[in-house]
Amino acid sequence: MEFALDATFFAFVGLVLFILLVVYLKVPGMMAKSLDDRADQIRNELAEAKRLREEAQHLLAEYQRKRKEAEAEAANIVAAAEREAEMLTAEAKKKTEEFVANRTALSEQKIKQAEVEAMKAVRSAAVDLAISAAETVLAQKAEGKVQADLFKTAVGEVKTRLN
Repeated sequence: MEFALDATFFAFVGLVLFILLVVYLKVPGMMAKSLDDRADQIRNELAEAKRLREEAQHLLAEYQRKRKEAEAEAANIVAAAEREAEMLTAEAKKKTEEFVANRTALSEQKIKQAEVEAMKAVRSAAVDLAISAAETVLAQKAEGKVQADLFKTAVGEVKTRLN
């Protein structure tokens, strides 16, 4: 075999020298270190993202709990308002019924009093009429002293019965 110095040989020698230079300058170590640093950075970023995700889930759970508490409180407020409205309605109805009952009783009392006064007025008018009729009858039938005595007796009797 003959050894010739051709382009392939020089290309091979250049490749070997390049590989030796790369190994001498520790390029594979630097690349490995760079890749390790990048992997550590990615690992740290993943850990931070996981921590942020857990924190976000915790905040979400807390806000959901607060929302449920607020909804429950709002429901309690609405229920209390409904109970108070029912109570006020019942109280207003009761007061209205009492007012109507009082007014009705007062009206009935006034009507009874008016009836009593009307009865007294009718009796008084009947007594006056009876007295005048008795006077007329007695005046026609009785004379003088008898007439005066009967009149006084009748008037006295009517007065005692009226009082």
